[in-house]
Amino acid sequence: MNVRIDYERCMGDRNCSKVCPEVFQYDEDQMLSRVIVEVVPPHLEAKVRQAAEECVPGAILIEE
Repeated sequence: MNVRIDYERCMGDRNCSKVCPEVFQYDEDQMLSRVIVEVVPPHLEAKVRQAAEECVPGAILIEE
């Protein structure tokens, strides 16, 4: 699984980095979240899906 963020949609509410800090990190300078892994490890896939579901603007994009 790969994951990326649509920065035009990201509101910077930090929810994804709270749900899965192993994959998402908040960038204080840009006030946006960033993906910090290239490929999501299998044991974190459920947390990434949860973060995507909870992302109000739908900025988290999952690629299988």
